[in-house]
Amino acid sequence: MSAAPENSVTVIECPRDAWQGLPQIIPTQTKIDYLSRLLSLGFRHLDAVSFVAPKYVPQMADSEAVMAELVHHFPAQRPAPEIIGIVVNEQGLKRALALPGVTTIGYPYSISAYFRRANANMTRAESRALVEILHKETENAKRGLVVYVSMAFGNPYDEPWGPEIVEDALVWLKDIGVRTVSLADTAGTASPHDVASLYSVVKNCAAGMDIGVHLHSMPDGAAEKVLAAFEAGCRRFDGALTGLGGCPFAGDELVGNIPTETVLTTLAARGVATGIDTKSLALACAITGEIRKAYGHEVDGPKPN
Repeated sequence: MSAAPENSVTVIECPRDAWQGLPQIIPTQTKIDYLSRLLSLGFRHLDAVSFVAPKYVPQMADSEAVMAELVHHFPAQRPAPEIIGIVVNEQGLKRALALPGVTTIGYPYSISAYFRRANANMTRAESRALVEILHKETENAKRGLVVYVSMAFGNPYDEPWGPEIVEDALVWLKDIGVRTVSLADTAGTASPHDVASLYSVVKNCAAGMDIGVHLHSMPDGAAEKVLAAFEAGCRRFDGALTGLGGCPFAGDELVGNIPTETVLTTLAARGVATGIDTKSLALACAITGEIRKAYGHEVDGPKPN
């Protein structure tokens, strides 16, 4: 997967990340209809499904059923969209590779020992061994691979952190052949200065890689973080419409995903081609708002599925 040209960006919409922590289970057909609508509105890169044990992420237990139907809704006469499926072990990888519509495997590689245990219950050596397996198997299956470097912009767990630790991870990933990486501000603690500073430092150690950002943020300051990354050279951005969701393992309910509309409007104001027009963005925000209203709040008893 090549990096976006200088005058354009790749924006990855992340409904999977937005949905995974919602208190109510979204019906399978509702997910299919929503993802299909996003594709029809021009979204070409979706972090849409995950293959994690349902007891940990029950919201995404129906990923196979979602993908089985979604492939029939890929827009005709266009290149197939990128559909990212998140895995955290070999079992999840097998599930994802069994689905032709999943074009890219995503894996969260944490440079924090605490977060790695909380998120995947792995040692550093076990996690690195898994990434090597993921690279080999995705190459064999002609699928893409994106590795998310969790806690890339700081560590709130009183552990060692610094640009050199991020550089070490990137150099290792490059050496084993990984070409797409997303630096994740998992806990949303980075300032715009932190984002720009880290990206500027580490991008040169991984020349030839497509290095994106997956930022979490309080609503204020989100646009500044996007601009900081862009001006430092980033051309790949993750976002979630209306800022819904965030990492359910990071422990801060106030910190959500960077709103995709913030990413798109902020960059469009700089004359950057995003591929999504104003009308399509408004419609996408509206249907996301419906999901948020229907499934984003606790209720008495389960909602019918």
